Amino acid sequence: MHTINKPTKYRISLKEPGIPGVLRMAEERFIFTPHDPRSLLKLDVPFRSIKVHKFSKDGSKQALLNLLHEGGGYIFEFDSFSDRNICRDFVGKILGKLQATCPSKDDKTVPDKTTPAPGEQLSPMEMEHRIKLLRDDSELQRLHKQFVMTAILTESEFWATRKNLLDDTTIKVTKQRTGFKSTMLADIRPSTDGRTNKVTFSLTPEIIHQIFAEKPAVHRAFLDLVPKKMSEKDFWTKYCRAEYLHRTNNSVAAAAEAAEDEELAVFLKHDDILADEIRHKIRRVDPTLDMEADQADDYIHLQDHGLLRDGGKETVDAESELSRRTLSQDLNRHAAVVLEGRAFDVELGDTRTVAEALARSKKGPSLETFDKNESQERLEKACRMTEIEDLRGPHQLPYAPLFIKDPREYFDSQQANALRALGDSNAGFKNTDYNFNLEESYAYLMKQISEAKVTGLNDIVQSDVALKVLNGLNQHLSSTKQHIGKGPFESVLDQLPSRTKDELMIHWSSIQELLRHFWSSYPITTGYLYNKVLRLKEAMTQIYNKLQEIKESVQSDYRHLVSLLVHPMLQALDAAFAHYDSEQQKRTAKGGAMPNGFFK
Repeated sequence: MHTINKPTKYRISLKEPGIPGVLRMAEERFIFTPHDPRSLLKLDVPFRSIKVHKFSKDGSKQALLNLLHEGGGYIFEFDSFSDRNICRDFVGKILGKLQATCPSKDDKTVPDKTTPAPGEQLSPMEMEHRIKLLRDDSELQRLHKQFVMTAILTESEFWATRKNLLDDTTIKVTKQRTGFKSTMLADIRPSTDGRTNKVTFSLTPEIIHQIFAEKPAVHRAFLDLVPKKMSEKDFWTKYCRAEYLHRTNNSVAAAAEAAEDEELAVFLKHDDILADEIRHKIRRVDPTLDMEADQADDYIHLQDHGLLRDGGKETVDAESELSRRTLSQDLNRHAAVVLEGRAFDVELGDTRTVAEALARSKKGPSLETFDKNESQERLEKACRMTEIEDLRGPHQLPYAPLFIKDPREYFDSQQANALRALGDSNAGFKNTDYNFNLEESYAYLMKQISEAKVTGLNDIVQSDVALKVLNGLNQHLSSTKQHIGKGPFESVLDQLPSRTKDELMIHWSSIQELLRHFWSSYPITTGYLYNKVLRLKEAMTQIYNKLQEIKESVQSDYRHLVSLLVHPMLQALDAAFAHYDSEQQKRTAKGGAMPNGFFK
Protein backbone atom coordinates (compact mmCIF):
# COMPACT_ATOMS: atom_id res chain seq x y z
CA MET A 1 0.00 0.00 0.00
CA HIS A 2 1.03 3.57 -0.54
CA THR A 3 1.35 6.18 2.21
CA ILE A 4 -0.97 9.12 2.87
CA ASN A 5 0.00 12.59 4.14
CA LYS A 6 -2.80 14.97 5.09
CA PRO A 7 -2.91 18.24 7.07
CA THR A 8 -5.01 17.78 10.18
CA LYS A 9 -5.53 18.79 13.81
CA TYR A 10 -5.07 16.36 16.66
CA ARG A 11 -7.72 16.93 19.35
CA ILE A 12 -7.29 15.52 22.82
CA SER A 13 -11.04 15.98 23.32
CA LEU A 14 -13.93 17.42 21.37
CA LYS A 15 -14.08 20.40 23.69
CA GLU A 16 -10.41 21.31 23.33
CA PRO A 17 -8.88 23.19 20.38
CA GLY A 18 -6.91 21.01 18.01
CA ILE A 19 -3.14 20.93 17.58
CA PRO A 20 -2.35 21.60 13.87
CA GLY A 21 0.06 19.22 12.18
CA VAL A 22 0.50 16.53 9.52
CA LEU A 23 -0.94 13.01 9.69
CA ARG A 24 1.06 10.35 7.85
CA MET A 25 -0.47 6.91 7.38
CA ALA A 26 1.45 3.84 6.27
CA GLU A 27 0.53 0.15 6.16
CA GLU A 28 1.71 -0.63 9.69
CA ARG A 29 1.37 2.64 11.63
CA PHE A 30 0.24 6.27 11.56
CA ILE A 31 2.37 9.23 12.65
CA PHE A 32 1.26 12.71 13.66
CA THR A 33 3.79 15.58 13.61
CA PRO A 34 2.68 19.01 14.94
CA HIS A 35 3.63 22.16 13.06
CA ASP A 36 5.05 23.72 16.22
CA PRO A 37 8.52 22.21 16.70
CA ARG A 38 8.35 23.03 20.41
CA SER A 39 5.32 20.82 20.93
CA LEU A 40 6.10 17.51 22.56
CA LEU A 41 2.90 15.78 21.49
CA LYS A 42 4.13 13.56 18.65
CA LEU A 43 2.38 10.28 17.89
CA ASP A 44 3.73 7.08 16.40
CA VAL A 45 1.05 4.43 16.83
CA PRO A 46 0.90 0.94 15.25
CA PHE A 47 -2.44 0.07 13.62
CA ARG A 48 -2.56 -3.26 15.48
CA SER A 49 -3.45 -1.32 18.68
CA ILE A 50 -6.53 0.24 17.00
CA LYS A 51 -9.73 -1.72 17.52
CA VAL A 52 -12.25 0.27 15.50
CA HIS A 53 -12.65 3.68 13.86
CA LYS A 54 -15.51 6.19 13.89
CA PHE A 55 -16.16 9.26 11.78
CA SER A 56 -18.61 12.15 11.49
CA LYS A 57 -21.26 12.32 8.78
CA ASP A 58 -20.51 14.10 5.53
CA GLY A 59 -21.83 17.62 5.61
CA SER A 60 -21.67 18.00 9.39
CA LYS A 61 -19.86 20.87 11.07
CA GLN A 62 -16.53 19.06 11.44
CA ALA A 63 -14.74 16.37 9.44
CA LEU A 64 -13.64 14.09 12.27
CA LEU A 65 -11.96 10.69 12.36
CA ASN A 66 -11.67 8.86 15.69
CA LEU A 67 -9.30 5.87 15.94
CA LEU A 68 -10.36 3.95 19.05
CA HIS A 69 -8.07 1.77 21.16
CA GLU A 70 -8.55 0.03 24.51
CA GLY A 71 -7.94 3.12 26.65
CA GLY A 72 -9.67 5.77 24.53
CA GLY A 73 -9.11 7.19 21.06
CA TYR A 74 -7.14 9.51 18.77
CA ILE A 75 -9.35 12.26 17.30
CA PHE A 76 -8.28 14.03 14.10
CA GLU A 77 -10.03 16.99 12.46
CA PHE A 78 -9.50 17.48 8.72
CA ASP A 79 -9.86 20.61 6.63
CA SER A 80 -12.20 18.89 4.18
CA PHE A 81 -14.40 15.82 4.07
CA SER A 82 -12.56 14.56 1.00
CA ASP A 83 -9.26 14.34 2.91
CA ARG A 84 -11.06 12.73 5.85
CA ASN A 85 -12.71 10.14 3.59
CA ILE A 86 -9.38 9.18 2.03
CA CYS A 87 -7.92 8.52 5.47
CA ARG A 88 -11.14 6.79 6.61
CA ASP A 89 -11.08 4.35 3.69
CA PHE A 90 -7.36 3.72 4.19
CA VAL A 91 -7.90 2.90 7.88
CA GLY A 92 -10.81 0.64 6.97
CA LYS A 93 -8.67 -1.44 4.64
CA ILE A 94 -5.85 -1.73 7.20
CA LEU A 95 -8.20 -2.80 10.03
CA GLY A 96 -9.98 -5.26 7.74
CA LYS A 97 -6.69 -6.85 6.84
CA LEU A 98 -5.62 -7.09 10.48
CA GLN A 99 -8.94 -8.59 11.56
CA ALA A 100 -8.74 -11.15 8.80
CA THR A 101 -5.34 -12.36 9.98
CA CYS A 102 -6.03 -12.05 13.73
CA PRO A 103 -9.79 -12.37 14.29
CA SER A 104 -10.98 -11.45 17.75
CA LYS A 105 -14.44 -10.92 19.12
CA ASP A 106 -13.18 -7.87 20.97
CA ASP A 107 -12.32 -6.17 17.68
CA LYS A 108 -15.99 -5.92 16.78
CA THR A 109 -17.01 -3.81 19.72
CA VAL A 110 -16.14 -0.36 20.92
CA PRO A 111 -14.80 -0.31 24.48
CA ASP A 112 -17.15 1.43 26.87
CA LYS A 113 -16.21 3.85 29.61
CA THR A 114 -15.23 1.06 32.02
CA THR A 115 -13.33 -1.19 29.58
CA PRO A 116 -10.08 -2.40 31.19
CA ALA A 117 -6.69 -1.89 29.62
CA PRO A 118 -4.98 -4.67 27.65
CA GLY A 119 -4.06 -7.55 29.94
CA GLU A 120 -6.54 -6.48 32.63
CA GLN A 121 -9.36 -8.99 32.97
CA LEU A 122 -12.30 -7.82 35.08
CA SER A 123 -15.07 -10.00 36.38
CA PRO A 124 -18.68 -8.78 36.00
CA MET A 125 -18.75 -8.10 39.75
CA GLU A 126 -15.61 -5.93 39.55
CA MET A 127 -16.99 -4.07 36.55
CA GLU A 128 -20.24 -3.42 38.37
CA HIS A 129 -18.31 -2.18 41.39
CA ARG A 130 -16.45 0.38 39.28
CA ILE A 131 -19.69 1.59 37.72
CA LYS A 132 -21.24 1.94 41.17
CA LEU A 133 -18.27 3.99 42.40
CA LEU A 134 -18.64 6.37 39.47
CA ARG A 135 -22.39 6.60 39.99
CA ASP A 136 -22.14 7.34 43.71
CA ASP A 137 -19.24 9.83 43.57
CA SER A 138 -19.88 12.80 41.30
CA GLU A 139 -16.32 14.11 41.68
CA LEU A 140 -14.85 10.73 40.71
CA GLN A 141 -17.22 10.58 37.76
CA ARG A 142 -16.14 14.05 36.60
CA LEU A 143 -12.44 13.13 36.76
CA HIS A 144 -13.11 9.87 34.92
CA LYS A 145 -14.99 11.70 32.18
CA GLN A 146 -12.39 14.46 31.97
CA PHE A 147 -9.31 12.27 31.67
CA VAL A 148 -10.32 8.74 30.64
CA MET A 149 -12.93 9.63 28.04
CA THR A 150 -10.48 12.08 26.45
CA ALA A 151 -7.64 9.51 26.30
CA ILE A 152 -5.39 11.47 28.64
CA LEU A 153 -5.44 8.48 31.00
CA THR A 154 -6.28 4.88 30.28
CA GLU A 155 -8.83 2.98 32.32
CA SER A 156 -6.19 0.98 34.17
CA GLU A 157 -4.08 4.08 34.88
CA PHE A 158 -7.07 5.88 36.37
CA TRP A 159 -8.03 3.05 38.72
CA ALA A 160 -4.44 2.13 39.62
CA THR A 161 -4.29 5.12 42.00
CA ARG A 162 -7.58 4.11 43.65
CA LYS A 163 -6.88 0.59 44.78
CA ASN A 164 -8.30 1.45 48.20
CA LEU A 165 -11.71 1.90 46.57
CA LEU A 166 -11.43 -1.30 44.56
CA ASP A 167 -10.20 -3.44 47.49
CA ASP A 168 -13.69 -3.71 48.91
CA THR A 169 -14.75 -6.83 50.77
CA THR A 170 -18.07 -6.83 48.90
CA ILE A 171 -16.37 -7.57 45.54
CA LYS A 172 -13.86 -10.11 46.75
CA VAL A 173 -14.82 -13.60 45.68
CA THR A 174 -13.62 -16.01 48.32
CA LYS A 175 -13.81 -19.74 48.25
CA GLN A 176 -16.40 -21.06 50.69
CA ARG A 177 -14.79 -23.17 53.38
CA THR A 178 -16.29 -26.64 53.69
CA GLY A 179 -17.38 -27.53 57.20
CA PHE A 180 -17.25 -30.87 59.00
CA LYS A 181 -19.85 -33.46 58.22
CA SER A 182 -22.51 -34.06 60.84
CA THR A 183 -21.75 -37.76 60.68
CA MET A 184 -19.47 -38.90 63.51
CA LEU A 185 -16.58 -40.02 61.31
CA ALA A 186 -14.20 -40.00 64.26
CA ASP A 187 -16.29 -42.75 65.87
CA ILE A 188 -14.77 -45.34 63.56
CA ARG A 189 -16.20 -48.83 63.64
CA PRO A 190 -14.08 -51.90 62.83
CA SER A 191 -15.01 -54.55 60.32
CA THR A 192 -14.32 -58.31 60.37
CA ASP A 193 -14.08 -60.81 57.54
CA GLY A 194 -16.24 -63.37 59.37
CA ARG A 195 -13.70 -66.17 58.98
CA THR A 196 -10.78 -65.04 61.12
CA ASN A 197 -10.32 -62.88 64.21
CA LYS A 198 -8.73 -60.13 62.11
CA VAL A 199 -10.23 -56.66 62.80
CA THR A 200 -9.84 -53.91 60.19
CA PHE A 201 -10.14 -50.15 60.71
CA SER A 202 -10.50 -47.79 57.74
CA LEU A 203 -9.04 -44.29 58.12
CA THR A 204 -9.52 -41.64 55.42
CA PRO A 205 -7.92 -38.14 55.36
CA GLU A 206 -11.31 -36.68 56.32
CA ILE A 207 -11.60 -39.04 59.31
CA ILE A 208 -8.06 -38.22 60.45
CA HIS A 209 -8.78 -34.50 60.24
CA GLN A 210 -11.90 -34.94 62.36
CA ILE A 211 -10.02 -37.07 64.90
CA PHE A 212 -7.45 -34.29 65.32
CA ALA A 213 -10.24 -31.70 65.75
CA GLU A 214 -12.32 -33.70 68.23
CA LYS A 215 -9.47 -35.25 70.23
CA PRO A 216 -6.77 -32.67 71.03
CA ALA A 217 -4.70 -35.23 72.99
CA VAL A 218 -4.41 -37.46 69.90
CA HIS A 219 -3.45 -34.44 67.82
CA ARG A 220 -0.73 -33.49 70.31
CA ALA A 221 0.54 -37.06 70.46
CA PHE A 222 0.87 -37.20 66.67
CA LEU A 223 2.99 -34.05 66.60
CA ASP A 224 5.17 -35.35 69.45
CA LEU A 225 5.64 -38.96 68.29
CA VAL A 226 5.55 -38.94 64.47
CA PRO A 227 8.11 -39.35 62.97
CA LYS A 228 10.51 -38.94 65.92
CA LYS A 229 9.57 -42.11 67.85
CA MET A 230 7.36 -44.08 65.46
CA SER A 231 6.07 -44.11 61.92
CA GLU A 232 2.65 -42.82 60.99
CA LYS A 233 1.44 -46.37 60.33
CA ASP A 234 2.47 -47.55 63.82
CA PHE A 235 0.82 -44.48 65.35
CA TRP A 236 -2.58 -45.20 63.80
CA THR A 237 -2.24 -48.90 64.55
CA LYS A 238 -1.91 -48.13 68.26
CA TYR A 239 -4.79 -45.64 68.06
CA CYS A 240 -7.07 -48.27 66.47
CA ARG A 241 -5.99 -50.80 69.11
CA ALA A 242 -7.02 -48.35 71.84
CA GLU A 243 -10.38 -47.78 70.12
CA TYR A 244 -10.93 -51.52 69.99
CA LEU A 245 -10.21 -51.86 73.71
CA HIS A 246 -12.71 -49.06 74.39
CA ARG A 247 -15.40 -50.98 72.52
CA THR A 248 -14.78 -54.29 74.23
CA ASN A 249 -15.32 -52.64 77.64
CA ASN A 250 -12.58 -54.89 78.99
CA SER A 251 -11.08 -52.50 81.52
CA VAL A 252 -8.69 -55.16 82.90
CA ALA A 253 -7.15 -55.85 79.49
CA ALA A 254 -6.99 -52.12 78.72
CA ALA A 255 -5.22 -51.37 82.00
CA ALA A 256 -2.76 -54.22 81.44
CA GLU A 257 -1.81 -53.10 77.92
CA ALA A 258 -1.60 -49.46 78.99
CA ALA A 259 0.86 -50.42 81.72
CA GLU A 260 3.10 -52.23 79.21
CA ASP A 261 2.84 -49.80 76.28
CA GLU A 262 3.48 -46.14 77.10
CA GLU A 263 2.40 -44.87 73.68
CA LEU A 264 -0.82 -46.90 73.74
CA ALA A 265 -1.65 -45.47 77.18
CA VAL A 266 -1.83 -41.99 75.64
CA PHE A 267 -5.00 -42.99 73.75
CA LEU A 268 -6.59 -44.75 76.75
CA LYS A 269 -6.21 -42.01 79.34
CA HIS A 270 -8.42 -39.00 79.90
CA ASP A 271 -7.92 -36.11 77.48
CA ASP A 272 -6.36 -33.45 79.70
CA ILE A 273 -6.69 -30.75 76.99
CA LEU A 274 -10.43 -31.32 76.74
CA ALA A 275 -10.69 -31.30 80.54
CA ASP A 276 -9.01 -27.89 80.66
CA GLU A 277 -11.35 -26.56 77.97
CA ILE A 278 -14.40 -27.83 79.85
CA ARG A 279 -13.18 -26.30 83.09
CA HIS A 280 -12.63 -23.04 81.25
CA LYS A 281 -16.19 -23.11 79.87
CA ILE A 282 -17.66 -23.88 83.30
CA ARG A 283 -15.95 -20.82 84.75
CA ARG A 284 -17.84 -18.71 82.23
CA VAL A 285 -21.21 -19.87 83.57
CA ASP A 286 -23.20 -17.45 85.71
CA PRO A 287 -21.75 -17.94 89.23
CA THR A 288 -25.19 -17.43 90.78
CA LEU A 289 -26.54 -20.48 88.95
CA ASP A 290 -26.33 -23.63 91.09
CA MET A 291 -26.41 -26.55 88.69
CA GLU A 292 -26.02 -29.12 91.46
CA ALA A 293 -29.48 -28.18 92.72
CA ASP A 294 -30.96 -29.73 89.57
CA GLN A 295 -29.53 -33.19 90.22
CA ALA A 296 -32.83 -34.35 91.67
CA ASP A 297 -34.48 -33.80 88.29
CA ASP A 298 -32.65 -36.72 86.65
CA TYR A 299 -31.10 -40.06 87.45
CA ILE A 300 -27.79 -39.79 85.61
CA HIS A 301 -25.88 -39.03 88.81
CA LEU A 302 -27.21 -42.19 90.46
CA GLN A 303 -25.44 -45.54 90.26
CA ASP A 304 -26.35 -47.86 87.37
CA HIS A 305 -27.86 -44.98 85.35
CA GLY A 306 -26.42 -43.42 82.21
CA LEU A 307 -25.43 -45.16 78.98
CA LEU A 308 -21.87 -45.50 77.79
CA ARG A 309 -20.96 -45.42 74.10
CA ASP A 310 -22.14 -48.93 73.30
CA GLY A 311 -24.91 -49.32 75.81
CA GLY A 312 -22.71 -50.47 78.66
CA LYS A 313 -23.09 -49.30 82.24
CA GLU A 314 -20.62 -47.35 84.38
CA THR A 315 -19.03 -49.92 86.64
CA VAL A 316 -15.44 -48.72 87.04
CA ASP A 317 -14.04 -46.25 89.48
CA ALA A 318 -14.48 -42.69 88.28
CA GLU A 319 -11.01 -41.80 89.53
CA SER A 320 -9.31 -44.33 87.26
CA GLU A 321 -6.72 -42.99 84.81
CA LEU A 322 -8.42 -44.82 81.95
CA SER A 323 -11.18 -42.82 80.30
CA ARG A 324 -14.79 -43.97 79.99
CA ARG A 325 -16.61 -41.87 77.41
CA THR A 326 -20.38 -41.73 77.43
CA LEU A 327 -22.47 -41.37 74.31
CA SER A 328 -23.62 -37.91 75.38
CA GLN A 329 -20.00 -36.77 75.77
CA ASP A 330 -19.11 -37.93 72.26
CA LEU A 331 -22.21 -36.30 70.78
CA ASN A 332 -21.57 -33.01 72.56
CA ARG A 333 -17.91 -32.92 71.53
CA HIS A 334 -18.74 -33.74 67.91
CA ALA A 335 -21.49 -31.10 67.82
CA ALA A 336 -19.09 -28.46 69.20
CA VAL A 337 -16.49 -29.25 66.51
CA VAL A 338 -19.11 -29.14 63.74
CA LEU A 339 -20.38 -25.76 64.92
CA GLU A 340 -16.85 -24.40 65.24
CA GLY A 341 -16.10 -25.37 61.64
CA ARG A 342 -12.77 -25.79 59.92
CA ALA A 343 -10.14 -23.37 61.17
CA PHE A 344 -8.02 -23.54 58.00
CA ASP A 345 -8.01 -24.50 54.33
CA VAL A 346 -5.44 -27.21 53.62
CA GLU A 347 -5.54 -29.93 51.03
CA LEU A 348 -6.24 -33.15 52.95
CA GLY A 349 -3.85 -36.01 52.31
CA ASP A 350 -0.58 -35.14 54.02
CA THR A 351 -1.33 -35.92 57.66
CA ARG A 352 1.67 -33.98 58.99
CA THR A 353 0.66 -30.83 57.10
CA VAL A 354 -2.90 -31.05 58.39
CA ALA A 355 -1.71 -31.55 61.97
CA GLU A 356 0.67 -28.57 61.84
CA ALA A 357 -1.93 -26.32 60.22
CA LEU A 358 -4.43 -27.19 62.96
CA ALA A 359 -1.81 -26.45 65.62
CA ARG A 360 -1.12 -23.01 64.11
CA SER A 361 -4.83 -22.18 64.01
CA LYS A 362 -5.20 -23.06 67.70
CA LYS A 363 -2.43 -20.75 68.86
CA GLY A 364 -3.57 -17.98 71.16
CA PRO A 365 -3.65 -16.87 74.80
CA SER A 366 -3.30 -19.74 77.23
CA LEU A 367 -6.19 -20.96 79.35
CA GLU A 368 -4.35 -19.75 82.45
CA THR A 369 -4.50 -16.19 81.12
CA PHE A 370 -8.21 -16.56 80.48
CA ASP A 371 -8.73 -17.99 83.94
CA LYS A 372 -7.08 -14.98 85.60
CA ASN A 373 -9.21 -12.49 83.69
CA GLU A 374 -12.41 -14.47 84.10
CA SER A 375 -11.85 -14.96 87.83
CA GLN A 376 -12.05 -11.20 88.29
CA GLU A 377 -15.10 -10.97 86.01
CA ARG A 378 -16.72 -13.85 87.86
CA LEU A 379 -16.17 -12.11 91.18
CA GLU A 380 -17.58 -8.81 89.89
CA LYS A 381 -20.61 -10.55 88.42
CA ALA A 382 -21.30 -12.38 91.68
CA CYS A 383 -21.11 -9.08 93.56
CA ARG A 384 -23.59 -7.47 91.20
CA MET A 385 -26.02 -10.38 91.42
CA THR A 386 -25.90 -10.52 95.23
CA GLU A 387 -26.03 -6.77 95.78
CA ILE A 388 -28.71 -5.55 98.20
CA GLU A 389 -30.82 -2.85 96.59
CA ASP A 390 -31.14 -0.75 99.77
CA LEU A 391 -27.34 -0.62 100.14
CA ARG A 392 -26.67 0.12 96.48
CA GLY A 393 -24.67 3.26 95.74
CA PRO A 394 -25.75 5.91 93.25
CA HIS A 395 -25.42 4.81 89.66
CA GLN A 396 -23.81 7.12 87.13
CA LEU A 397 -25.87 8.10 84.14
CA PRO A 398 -24.91 6.23 80.96
CA TYR A 399 -23.01 8.25 78.40
CA ALA A 400 -21.54 7.76 74.96
CA PRO A 401 -17.92 8.95 74.62
CA LEU A 402 -17.40 11.49 71.85
CA PHE A 403 -15.28 10.10 69.03
CA ILE A 404 -14.54 12.56 66.21
CA LYS A 405 -12.99 10.90 63.17
CA ASP A 406 -12.62 14.11 61.17
CA PRO A 407 -12.42 17.29 63.34
CA ARG A 408 -12.79 19.52 60.30
CA GLU A 409 -16.04 17.87 59.26
CA TYR A 410 -17.39 18.03 62.82
CA PHE A 411 -16.71 21.72 63.33
CA ASP A 412 -17.94 22.60 59.86
CA SER A 413 -21.23 20.92 60.71
CA GLN A 414 -21.49 23.06 63.84
CA GLN A 415 -20.91 26.35 62.01
CA ALA A 416 -24.54 26.89 61.04
CA ASN A 417 -25.73 26.43 64.62
CA ALA A 418 -23.01 28.73 65.89
CA LEU A 419 -23.90 31.52 63.48
CA ARG A 420 -27.57 31.21 64.33
CA ALA A 421 -26.84 31.31 68.06
CA LEU A 422 -24.38 34.22 67.91
CA GLY A 423 -26.40 36.37 65.53
CA ASP A 424 -23.37 37.99 63.89
CA SER A 425 -19.80 36.98 63.20
CA ASN A 426 -18.26 39.10 65.96
CA ALA A 427 -20.54 38.25 68.85
CA GLY A 428 -19.68 35.66 71.42
CA PHE A 429 -16.08 35.11 70.44
CA LYS A 430 -13.40 37.70 71.01
CA ASN A 431 -9.69 37.29 71.15
CA THR A 432 -8.69 38.71 74.53
CA ASP A 433 -5.01 39.13 75.23
CA TYR A 434 -4.10 38.49 78.86
CA ASN A 435 -0.47 39.22 79.60
CA PHE A 436 0.02 38.22 83.26
CA ASN A 437 3.32 37.84 84.98
CA LEU A 438 3.93 35.17 87.60
CA GLU A 439 2.68 37.21 90.56
CA GLU A 440 -0.46 38.38 88.76
CA SER A 441 -1.28 34.86 87.62
CA TYR A 442 -0.94 33.55 91.17
CA ALA A 443 -3.13 36.36 92.55
CA TYR A 444 -5.79 35.70 89.91
CA LEU A 445 -5.79 31.98 90.73
CA MET A 446 -6.14 32.63 94.47
CA LYS A 447 -9.03 34.99 93.78
CA GLN A 448 -10.85 32.30 91.80
CA ILE A 449 -10.29 29.78 94.60
CA SER A 450 -11.66 32.20 97.19
CA GLU A 451 -14.78 32.84 95.10
CA ALA A 452 -15.27 29.09 94.66
CA LYS A 453 -15.20 28.57 98.44
CA VAL A 454 -17.91 31.20 98.93
CA THR A 455 -20.21 30.61 95.95
CA GLY A 456 -19.52 26.94 95.31
CA LEU A 457 -18.40 25.20 92.16
CA ASN A 458 -21.81 25.30 90.48
CA ASP A 459 -21.76 29.07 90.02
CA ILE A 460 -18.29 29.41 88.49
CA VAL A 461 -19.44 28.72 84.93
CA GLN A 462 -22.91 29.75 83.89
CA SER A 463 -24.61 27.51 81.35
CA ASP A 464 -25.61 30.32 78.98
CA VAL A 465 -22.07 31.71 78.98
CA ALA A 466 -20.59 28.27 78.39
CA LEU A 467 -22.95 27.68 75.46
CA LYS A 468 -22.01 31.03 73.96
CA VAL A 469 -18.31 30.23 74.21
CA LEU A 470 -18.85 26.80 72.67
CA ASN A 471 -20.72 28.30 69.72
CA GLY A 472 -17.94 30.81 69.21
CA LEU A 473 -15.30 28.08 69.23
CA ASN A 474 -17.26 25.96 66.76
CA GLN A 475 -17.58 28.88 64.36
CA HIS A 476 -13.93 29.80 64.72
CA LEU A 477 -12.59 26.27 64.23
CA SER A 478 -14.87 25.60 61.25
CA SER A 479 -12.99 28.14 59.17
CA THR A 480 -10.26 25.79 58.05
CA LYS A 481 -9.27 27.82 55.03
CA GLN A 482 -7.06 30.90 55.00
CA HIS A 483 -8.75 33.86 56.68
CA ILE A 484 -8.28 37.19 54.96
CA GLY A 485 -10.55 39.93 53.61
CA LYS A 486 -13.71 41.45 55.00
CA GLY A 487 -14.30 39.54 58.21
CA PRO A 488 -12.40 37.18 60.48
CA PHE A 489 -14.60 34.22 59.48
CA GLU A 490 -14.68 34.71 55.75
CA SER A 491 -12.24 32.57 53.77
CA VAL A 492 -10.79 33.42 50.41
CA LEU A 493 -13.13 31.08 48.57
CA ASP A 494 -16.20 32.37 50.40
CA GLN A 495 -15.52 35.87 49.10
CA LEU A 496 -15.40 34.86 45.42
CA PRO A 497 -18.37 34.49 43.09
CA SER A 498 -19.82 30.99 43.04
CA ARG A 499 -18.88 30.40 39.41
CA THR A 500 -15.25 31.39 39.95
CA LYS A 501 -15.05 29.37 43.16
CA ASP A 502 -16.42 26.20 41.53
CA GLU A 503 -14.11 26.60 38.55
CA LEU A 504 -11.04 26.91 40.76
CA MET A 505 -12.02 23.87 42.82
CA ILE A 506 -12.47 21.80 39.64
CA HIS A 507 -9.05 22.87 38.35
CA TRP A 508 -7.44 22.09 41.69
CA SER A 509 -8.82 18.55 41.81
CA SER A 510 -7.81 18.05 38.17
CA ILE A 511 -4.27 19.23 38.92
CA GLN A 512 -4.02 16.82 41.84
CA GLU A 513 -5.11 13.93 39.62
CA LEU A 514 -2.65 14.80 36.86
CA LEU A 515 0.29 15.36 39.22
CA ARG A 516 -0.37 12.07 40.97
CA HIS A 517 0.01 10.22 37.67
CA PHE A 518 2.86 12.44 36.48
CA TRP A 519 5.19 11.84 39.43
CA SER A 520 4.37 8.12 39.58
CA SER A 521 5.56 7.74 35.96
CA TYR A 522 9.19 8.53 36.82
CA PRO A 523 11.74 7.24 36.09
CA ILE A 524 10.73 6.89 32.43
CA THR A 525 12.02 3.52 31.29
CA THR A 526 9.57 2.54 28.53
CA GLY A 527 7.86 4.13 25.58
CA TYR A 528 4.55 3.62 27.35
CA LEU A 529 5.62 5.84 30.25
CA TYR A 530 7.00 8.43 27.87
CA ASN A 531 3.71 8.56 25.99
CA LYS A 532 1.83 8.83 29.27
CA VAL A 533 3.99 11.75 30.48
CA LEU A 534 3.46 13.56 27.16
CA ARG A 535 -0.30 13.25 27.51
CA LEU A 536 -0.19 14.44 31.12
CA LYS A 537 2.09 17.37 30.33
CA GLU A 538 -0.17 18.50 27.49
CA ALA A 539 -3.21 18.38 29.79
CA MET A 540 -1.35 20.27 32.56
CA THR A 541 -0.30 22.93 30.05
CA GLN A 542 -3.92 23.51 29.11
CA ILE A 543 -4.96 23.88 32.74
CA TYR A 544 -2.01 26.21 33.31
CA ASN A 545 -3.25 28.49 30.54
CA LYS A 546 -6.81 28.37 31.88
CA LEU A 547 -5.65 29.46 35.33
CA GLN A 548 -3.89 32.43 33.79
CA GLU A 549 -7.08 33.30 31.92
CA ILE A 550 -9.11 33.17 35.15
CA LYS A 551 -6.72 35.58 36.84
CA GLU A 552 -7.10 38.03 33.97
CA SER A 553 -10.86 37.66 33.48
CA VAL A 554 -12.09 38.22 37.07
CA GLN A 555 -13.01 41.64 38.35
CA SER A 556 -10.26 43.77 39.79
CA ASP A 557 -11.78 43.45 43.29
CA TYR A 558 -11.25 39.69 43.23
CA ARG A 559 -8.00 39.54 41.29
CA HIS A 560 -5.82 39.56 44.41
CA LEU A 561 -7.85 36.79 46.06
CA VAL A 562 -7.72 34.65 42.92
CA SER A 563 -3.97 35.16 42.73
CA LEU A 564 -3.60 33.84 46.28
CA LEU A 565 -5.46 30.68 45.37
CA VAL A 566 -3.94 30.16 41.94
CA HIS A 567 -0.35 30.72 43.09
CA PRO A 568 0.13 27.29 44.83
CA MET A 569 -1.49 25.55 41.84
CA LEU A 570 0.92 27.19 39.43
CA GLN A 571 3.83 26.36 41.71
CA ALA A 572 2.90 22.67 41.69
CA LEU A 573 2.66 22.68 37.89
CA ASP A 574 5.93 24.62 37.53
CA ALA A 575 7.71 21.99 39.63
CA ALA A 576 6.45 19.24 37.31
CA PHE A 577 7.45 21.19 34.18
CA ALA A 578 10.90 21.91 35.61
CA HIS A 579 11.44 18.24 36.42
CA TYR A 580 10.38 17.23 32.92
CA ASP A 581 12.74 19.76 31.31
CA SER A 582 15.58 18.62 33.55
CA GLU A 583 15.08 14.98 32.60
CA GLN A 584 14.93 15.91 28.91
CA GLN A 585 18.21 17.81 29.19
CA LYS A 586 19.87 14.86 30.91
CA ARG A 587 18.66 12.52 28.18
CA THR A 588 19.89 14.88 25.47
CA ALA A 589 23.28 15.33 27.17
CA LYS A 590 23.76 11.57 27.34
CA GLY A 591 22.86 11.28 23.69
CA GLY A 592 20.40 8.52 24.47
CA ALA A 593 17.55 7.64 22.15
CA MET A 594 13.97 8.28 23.07
CA PRO A 595 11.87 5.34 24.29
CA ASN A 596 10.54 2.99 21.65
CA GLY A 597 7.77 4.36 19.50
CA PHE A 598 8.67 8.05 19.81
CA PHE A 599 11.08 10.46 18.21
CA LYS A 600 12.35 13.97 18.70
